[in-house]
Amino acid sequence: MNTSKKFVDHISSEYNTKGDYIYLGAGMLDEQVFADAPVKIPLKTMNRHGLIAGATGTGKSKTLQILAENLSQKGVPVLLMDVKGDLSGIAKASEGATFIDERHEKLGFPFTPDAAPVEMLSLSEQDGVRLRATVSEFGPVLLSRILDLNDTQSGIMAIIFKYCDDNQLPLLDLKDLKKMLQYTTEEGKEEISKEYGRISSASTGAILRKIIALEQQGAEQFFGEKSFEVNDLLRKTSDGKGYVNILRLTDIQDRPKLFSTFMLSLLAEIYSTFPEKGDMDKPELVLFIDEAHLIFDEASDALLDQIESIVKLIRSKGVGLYFVTQNPADVPEEVLGQLGLKIQHALRAFTAKDRKAIKLAAENYPISEFYDTKNMLTSLGIGEAMVSALDEKGRPSPLVATMLRAPMSRMDILSDSELRQINKNSELARKYNEEIDRESAYEILNKKIEEADREEAKQQAKEQREKVTKTSSRRKSGRSREGAIIKVLTSATFIRGVMGILNKFLK
Repeated sequence: MNTSKKFVDHISSEYNTKGDYIYLGAGMLDEQVFADAPVKIPLKTMNRHGLIAGATGTGKSKTLQILAENLSQKGVPVLLMDVKGDLSGIAKASEGATFIDERHEKLGFPFTPDAAPVEMLSLSEQDGVRLRATVSEFGPVLLSRILDLNDTQSGIMAIIFKYCDDNQLPLLDLKDLKKMLQYTTEEGKEEISKEYGRISSASTGAILRKIIALEQQGAEQFFGEKSFEVNDLLRKTSDGKGYVNILRLTDIQDRPKLFSTFMLSLLAEIYSTFPEKGDMDKPELVLFIDEAHLIFDEASDALLDQIESIVKLIRSKGVGLYFVTQNPADVPEEVLGQLGLKIQHALRAFTAKDRKAIKLAAENYPISEFYDTKNMLTSLGIGEAMVSALDEKGRPSPLVATMLRAPMSRMDILSDSELRQINKNSELARKYNEEIDRESAYEILNKKIEEADREEAKQQAKEQREKVTKTSSRRKSGRSREGAIIKVLTSATFIRGVMGILNKFLK
């Protein structure tokens, strides 16, 4: 049996599926594409997480687009983190092109232009459905990890949340939390010390500085109401297509703390809200995190631990996570080990450091009898990738160089008018874009402090009046005694008595 025949038989048998699947492309060997060696990803394994990696310009975003639009077509809702702003075209069908026809002719697979139903989401001032969460929903543990607090500071955060729960003080936004921190060491110091123990002003000051640093990255726009309900990510159209929810992040690339804060809160909310699903024919939701290094580069050890825990556990909720980045080394090893599907585009070796990174990347993939993986990683063309997946029983599939199919949707961004039309027709925008600022801890504590100040002023005024009254009484009493003496001394009886005594002595 020649090598080509052996390769085709091997790939076609190992990537064969009984259930539904996503057609990714066809196997390649020695620069030849074999249409009868299709690379198919079982839909039921899409909750086993994945990685899309490769150098800039090698086609990562288009691969993400292929997976997202096919998941939508299969009735699986998707959330895309669009950091570069180049994924909105998924809302419009492809106009087609000669190079697309030529590619699909090689693949032996028909090209059918199609669009996905899209919702545009936003964490900032960009147009779209506003995503918010309250401070209370984060809880003291998650918030402490995001702020990278030490044990003492985390303990103070726990006390603050307990005090607010005990006294019906809603913690909705960051001004509520800052007000509580100030209250614990100023007006409410005595009350809180008696019930919960003394709180150091130095520790609350340190926490305040970390909150202000988070605010400077735009977090005040994220914390508040109306809080986004994660079940709204699971919407489908009347014909069964899953919505592709595109989170526009082009204006927060330089604010990784806000990005990681949002991601962690979202994953924690999904994990606590979604029921256990067990093995399913297709996932409940799939998240694609573009420019994933933005999460990991700035994350504290505590935050990384939290992310790793959620990645391990969230699969059982029917949720798949896909990290998109330039190099697999951008993703921590503990997370990388949890990823079932790996799609590795070309890497470029311009420096010694690049060559070392390529060697390490090659070691993340199964050994193949058909490829020298390290050399293949530098010779792949645009729209080609090394693929390693899981079969329907969860077993690793062999590594295969793959010519990828083209996206069915537009490989370009939407115009401003097209974006406005999507937002205008959005049910979620009408639901979430009204900003609410109801009475919460900030307002309640301010009223409490004002009332205390008024009571103190009243008490001081009362004491002052009593002091004045006592002084006045003493003066009046003194004047009365003097008047009585004068009255006696000037009376006719007294004078006659005195004159009588004087007459006796004078005689």
